[in-house]
Amino acid sequence: MPSQNRYFIALIPPQEICEQVTVFKKDIAINYNSRKALRVIPHITLKTPFHLDEKEHDLLMQWFHNLSFSINKFELGLNGFGCFNNSKAPVIYVQPEYSAQLLSVQQSIIKQFSQAFPNTQIQFHDNDYHPHMTIGYRDLTYPEFEKAWSVYKNKPYKVQFEVQGIYLLQHDSKQWNIIAQHLLQE
Repeated sequence: MPSQNRYFIALIPPQEICEQVTVFKKDIAINYNSRKALRVIPHITLKTPFHLDEKEHDLLMQWFHNLSFSINKFELGLNGFGCFNNSKAPVIYVQPEYSAQLLSVQQSIIKQFSQAFPNTQIQFHDNDYHPHMTIGYRDLTYPEFEKAWSVYKNKPYKVQFEVQGIYLLQHDSKQWNIIAQHLLQE
């Protein structure tokens, strides 16, 4: 069987906001013993992780660079925190404000991906989209989640930024790395 690469597509905020969100991730790591979120740059997933054969890497890169959107650059707000209160896999995240443009970009990516790679299954979360920027997950136990959520549920955080593009990331067996950027039009 051919070797497979793992990828995902995301929106990544400007460096200043990445630094602010990383402060929250570090707080969750230090005070609530959940470090997994520190392994990836702060982001909002647009296409959940997927595998492709190594030989399809160039095809994926070409597809990514040729994506077309009816959306130009747009403003996106982050406002407070949210959670997925699941006893087996709790998640705490920075909450994006509702954005029709964000939903349109995400839906367009999923549609174009499924047409270009029909043999790669679209995940449930790709179609049931709940945008979020994770700060604690995977190794966050439910008791620690409850403690952290009691702090974060009313914690203020509000910022806005211009979404200028989307990013393709690839996993190198240790971490996720940005391998391509697709800029939105002015």
